[in-house]
Amino acid sequence: MFCNQCEQTAKGVACTKIGVCGKSHEVDELQDLLVHALVGLSEVALKAEDKGVKKPEVDHFICEALFSTLTNVNFDPERIADYIRRTVELRENIKSEAGLSDVSEVARFEPAETIEDLVKQGEEVELKPEKAKDADIFSLKLTVLYALKGIAAYAYHSARLGKEDDEVYRYMKEALVKLYRDDLTLEDWVNMALEAGKINLRVMELLDAGNTETFGHPVPTKVPLGHKAGKAILVSGHDLKDLYELLKQTEGKGIYVYTHGEMLPAHGYPELKKFKHLYGHYGTAWQNQQKEFAEFPGPIVMTTNCLMPPKESYKDRVFTLGPVGFPGVKHIPNEDFSPVIEMAQKMPGFTEDLTGKEVMTGFARNAVLSVADKIVEAVKSGAIRHFFLVGGCDGAKPVRNYYTEFVEKVPKDCVVLTLACGKFRFFDKDLGDIGGIPRLLDIGQCNDAYSAVQIALALAKAFNVDVNQLPLSLIISWYEQKAVAILLTLLYLGIKNIKLGPSVPAFLTPNVLNFLAEKYNLAPISTPEEDLKAILG
Repeated sequence: MFCNQCEQTAKGVACTKIGVCGKSHEVDELQDLLVHALVGLSEVALKAEDKGVKKPEVDHFICEALFSTLTNVNFDPERIADYIRRTVELRENIKSEAGLSDVSEVARFEPAETIEDLVKQGEEVELKPEKAKDADIFSLKLTVLYALKGIAAYAYHSARLGKEDDEVYRYMKEALVKLYRDDLTLEDWVNMALEAGKINLRVMELLDAGNTETFGHPVPTKVPLGHKAGKAILVSGHDLKDLYELLKQTEGKGIYVYTHGEMLPAHGYPELKKFKHLYGHYGTAWQNQQKEFAEFPGPIVMTTNCLMPPKESYKDRVFTLGPVGFPGVKHIPNEDFSPVIEMAQKMPGFTEDLTGKEVMTGFARNAVLSVADKIVEAVKSGAIRHFFLVGGCDGAKPVRNYYTEFVEKVPKDCVVLTLACGKFRFFDKDLGDIGGIPRLLDIGQCNDAYSAVQIALALAKAFNVDVNQLPLSLIISWYEQKAVAILLTLLYLGIKNIKLGPSVPAFLTPNVLNFLAEKYNLAPISTPEEDLKAILG
């Protein structure tokens, strides 16, 4: 086993026996074999397209299958094995329809019959550093692969909302095929990484359009952290369409629906707010779910990552959707939530009301830019000295307390923008406001990074400066592969001076890190005091 795709990787190097996430050696090798099979499918699909045979279902499948290999998405060897077999079945169907015979060895791969033998095949094709001819090229190959996984996740979401772009799909297939090539230079791979950033920007734009055209532009919304007496269902993950379908099916059934983790920003969307039984938010970030899920008095729906191996105390109450899976956990294949609803009606739910704090969400690009004139005026008058985007993925490492302390120490004449589950380090803190503008603005999910980019670009235009000249600093926390894709998007846009933590990615070699430091002034976080002093002087 060799896995270094997420921030928590063992000893900051790689997981080689079992994943820190809980992924087994077996599942890791199967996921590597799935990537190998997808390379062959991509090659065949590209050749077929050149002959006029285009299969949209192939692109959808590639996105879902790649999504299943993200950290904390799918731990089920049977489900991964099924993806492998379906990959080869699709590949052979296209070969036959397009009359293809001249294909590479990868595109002739045949999966073994048993899980045990599939694992052995995975061990043979796994991308490992000892197989690499050049460490820096291998580093960038992994960077591109992990970014592809993030892009696949966003493309999966956007396609479900009817937003797609063939250019995105073609890049993904071409990039997958290039993973196995040894004739590309270091410069080629640098360009491939930046191209991944460009493509991810397009995918995030598509997802933003899908979400806002379907559910409306988010509006600032107070979300209760308490609960109401009554039956309850908890929804975690990112997929707003799944939440919408559940809300429709639970309407009038006397069940309150609560969000968890990255679903908090759902409360800001007008078409979701219309459902009065979407009550509040329960719990915090993904890494606390084993305690929080155990205490929730109803079924739990996992729409996407991040799923942790569920404890026996609540495993029978977890339902997964889409690419998410875990052995022994019930899976909903077709948006039919009747088993979830039936379980919720049988369980006690909350027995009494609990009035908790309220938090604000819904400060996406439309909401923020609607008061852009006030923001510009506040900056010019000196009322607002600086903006800090403090966000990204959360995780379990104690060093992540840096982000809490950083926000607590941000001077009162500065505004904090945040997004993704990193906000749960400080989302319930009352930072007050500056001239009616809240000092803590929750832009949304990691899926809403496009909003953050658009806010920055619009403010740069309003001030008539380059985005790097704005009084804006990015203090980013990363964890998994969607964060890799977003980071490459920021680099593609030429955004500099990013502070990244809690550690630098293990898959980046010293030479690649030096390149990023020299060209983009990308640097690791230090301490809140030192970083604030360096930024504000």
